[in-house]
Amino acid sequence: MAELVHPARALWWLFEPVHALTYFSPEGRAAYEAAGLRGYWRGYFAGRSAPLGPVEAAPVIAAFFSFAPAMVERALPDVWQRATPEAALAARVAGATATLERVLVTVKPELVERSVATLERAVDGLDCAGRVLASANAVLPRPEGQLARLWHATTVLREHRGDGHVAALVTEGLTGCEALVVRCALDSRREMLQQYRGWTDQEWDTATERLTARGWLSPDGTITPAGRARHNALEAATDLAAARVWSGFHRDELDQLAADLKPIATACRAELPLLNPVGLPAGD
Repeated sequence: MAELVHPARALWWLFEPVHALTYFSPEGRAAYEAAGLRGYWRGYFAGRSAPLGPVEAAPVIAAFFSFAPAMVERALPDVWQRATPEAALAARVAGATATLERVLVTVKPELVERSVATLERAVDGLDCAGRVLASANAVLPRPEGQLARLWHATTVLREHRGDGHVAALVTEGLTGCEALVVRCALDSRREMLQQYRGWTDQEWDTATERLTARGWLSPDGTITPAGRARHNALEAATDLAAARVWSGFHRDELDQLAADLKPIATACRAELPLLNPVGLPAGD
């Protein structure tokens, strides 16, 4: 019997690729470089944190959660000497729009238009209390153009879910590094996640030891039944925290949104690297 998937998670599977695609696209990187942000991680940290203003590293370490502090500190606040937050915001919209223009060239415009209308209704109904990244993105002016608006709406919604996920991880008593170690025990690879998030071997191994002592992992590094149960609980908490916004929609509206987003998500996911840190399940 197929496992039932929470509607909030099923929708995240569809709108997350639209946002995440720009982290891996040549158009996204070119837009940041044109703004003076040369080097992948300068563009990433500047673009994603720009809604918060010209912040120091500490708030970003807290909000992004799974990045090693030293990695964030290499980028912030130095990036603001290279580009203002306003320039970074303009670059990320330009890069996202150019990426989606290429990737969604065969997708019917009416699917994008209907998706934008429904997703923006969802954004308008969000309660962002306690969700720093979602609230910072939600108050930004909506960009012009359907593709830019599609990207902006999916960005607000994914950061809203992400803020809730961080809260669930904190409630479970997990650190950023420990959360990544658990994920590797479930469905990912250390050589990718450790590199992408900047943790040292010593930090990673220490996190593994702590998780083993707490019963999340077996001595061989595999997830234990207790660890899997705790992970399932935090994922359920993430779904619950993301679900309220969708309760204001009729079932047929959500079914229509899912149908409209499916070809959009499929086109975007086809552009993502097979191994990536986004956390989407394999396949459609």
